[in-house]
Amino acid sequence: MHCVRIFAGVALASLLCEPTLLLARGDSAHSAAEPRARDIGIPFDGTTGTFNAITDVAGVEVGYKTLISGEGKLIIGKGPVRTGVTAILPRGKEGKAGVFAGFFSGNGNGDMTGTHWIEESGVLETPILITNTNSVGIVRDAAIAWMVQRNQPGDFWYPVVAETADWLLNDIKGQHVTAQDALDALNSAAGGRIQEGNVGGGTGMICNGFKGGTGTASRILDAQSGGYTVGVLAQCNYGRPPQLRIAGIPVVREMNVQQRRCVQRQLSPPTLDSDGKVAPVCGTAVVSAAEDPRTRDVGSIIVVVATDAPLTPDQLKRLARRVPLGLGRAGAIEMNGSGDIFLAFSTANLGADEGNSDADTGKPHTAKDVALRRLASWEMDPLFAAVTQATEEAVDNALIAAKTMIGPNYWVVPALPHDQLQAILLKHGVLKN
Repeated sequence: MHCVRIFAGVALASLLCEPTLLLARGDSAHSAAEPRARDIGIPFDGTTGTFNAITDVAGVEVGYKTLISGEGKLIIGKGPVRTGVTAILPRGKEGKAGVFAGFFSGNGNGDMTGTHWIEESGVLETPILITNTNSVGIVRDAAIAWMVQRNQPGDFWYPVVAETADWLLNDIKGQHVTAQDALDALNSAAGGRIQEGNVGGGTGMICNGFKGGTGTASRILDAQSGGYTVGVLAQCNYGRPPQLRIAGIPVVREMNVQQRRCVQRQLSPPTLDSDGKVAPVCGTAVVSAAEDPRTRDVGSIIVVVATDAPLTPDQLKRLARRVPLGLGRAGAIEMNGSGDIFLAFSTANLGADEGNSDADTGKPHTAKDVALRRLASWEMDPLFAAVTQATEEAVDNALIAAKTMIGPNYWVVPALPHDQLQAILLKHGVLKN
């Protein structure tokens, strides 16, 4: 074991031990042991589902493939590697029927394939995958191969693959994600409690200057509002430290943390930061709550919303448009360099429209009338609240579950310090016992 002490601030130190070489691995969707936001006392509005996850929506399954290997100097094509793939299957591995869907872009400096057809038809008939920016193409192609392998009806499809950029912690230009990795993520999909933090497509991601990644949450509406379930999964890779709000408190402003990016050790020639200056070694730079004006405002967040409420595509777009309200609670402002793209789908109205997966595509067939269920517009308000609440909690869950990570050239991205966070929330009287 190679053990190093990482200093995130004068008063904060954590011991990180990791193997010199961590091989690629598949991830069981059922094995989740990392702490969550509620575990450390962060309060939230609303009632959660059994797992407080997107998988509380019946039939939805999630799978991961996590790739972690190498350490030291960045060598494009060799590593170090800190990346992966997340797969969301709206009707699980056994379901081949499509779902109604809608998407919305809060800020478009990012990519989500397949959205033109969703915008046109309102139908999603493929899995949803999330990875790093430079691996979208191979993951998209693998999704088609997976659909062919499972004998999906139809002759062609437009898979939905979204991305966020893990360039600081991963050899992103090396394109280490393979088609098999995407297939492994799809085939490992399962329901129940799912992993969060440094997992799947979220492995190398950074959120508000701390280690980010994958987070999820859910809400159950009361009986008077229909008893429907809303689930959210986020891949969080956006924001600057002072923007972060937890339980409404700008917590980082009161933390004793090193705000300037740092390295575990220096190389020769030395590693430079984006301003052209030599990157500081962690523990030696000035500790300050003031934001570094040179901080690049690049980063993205992908949020997928699932529900069993009977919604049509126009209503699902309305649901996707409420995601930024939850992100705003967490401090987001959707900066120019961020790709903030959101997708919502409903598992109701099974068989209503199969899009390009229709078995009779391209052949003469008799038109059929389909009876749809659809909520009245005024009934959407509880769903809007559920999306807002679950999105905020999913971001917090990603931050709480994620652990400190060392990437190429020994760049260090620290985990959000739980002890300082709890002390700050306790001081403000919002910590839940």
